[in-house]
Amino acid sequence: MTSIAQSETFVLGDRTVKRLGYGAMQLAGPGVFGPPKDRDAALAVLREAVAQGVNHIDTSDFYGPHITNRLIREALAPYSDDLVIVTKIGARRGADGSWLPAFSPEELTQAVHENLHNLGLDVLDVVNLRIMFDPHGPAEGSIEAPLTALAELQRQGLVRHIGLSNVTPNQVAEGRSISRIVCVQNQYNLAHRSDDVLIDDLARDGIAYVPFFPLGGFNPLQSSILSDVAQRLDATPMQVALAWLLRRAANILLIPGTSSVAHLRENLAAAELDLPNDTLDALDGIAMRVAA
Repeated sequence: MTSIAQSETFVLGDRTVKRLGYGAMQLAGPGVFGPPKDRDAALAVLREAVAQGVNHIDTSDFYGPHITNRLIREALAPYSDDLVIVTKIGARRGADGSWLPAFSPEELTQAVHENLHNLGLDVLDVVNLRIMFDPHGPAEGSIEAPLTALAELQRQGLVRHIGLSNVTPNQVAEGRSISRIVCVQNQYNLAHRSDDVLIDDLARDGIAYVPFFPLGGFNPLQSSILSDVAQRLDATPMQVALAWLLRRAANILLIPGTSSVAHLRENLAAAELDLPNDTLDALDGIAMRVAA
């Protein structure tokens, strides 16, 4: 069994976490909507993650909705002292599974209380405010109003730390002028590197960056290059993509998700994967490659 006990750590708020964590999104049903096909398997994945040394779990009450948080509580409560559970608010699910903004103070307050209830917590370690001007990617616009509402919930003692998700660099700067921001969660991977400068800026200030979709948005040529490198290293493409992210910057925290114990173990093994310089050269060039 592969353990991540010896992997590097980084600070998240006032806690130190292993850099390879776990994202619970895939524990919900298809489209992150409804219950899992196999509830026992979902509970087993959560328990195995913690058994393997994971102490950073990413979730949200709009996964399901309400599904993943209840699974986390059933599988892991009472929680170990070193476990950091990070959740997100700012969105809600339509009856058809659509992703809708939920930005008003009333909606944000309700979301915090629902997360507390379904996780069985008195205070949330970290709450990411997901900006929903465009559900599919960052879009400019002021985040002052919703972030001020979340900061008020923090002052009430319901939230320890605040992060941002689906944001532009301008919104990160605006957010940091309103509240202490401990993490930023955006799409970033070998093929999509628009946040390169932001990652380095956050690293200088000790702020965590949490990329999602480590294999999202690759074109066929980019995927082929990644697969070739993985084959040379006797690894999976996901392992290589995760290992590259760990190497990219010390402030990057990973939250790969899966509903399979076997895939969970494969993902965690990425912490031990060595990337020789020649493979790094090939991987670093992926973002510039376009299909002919």
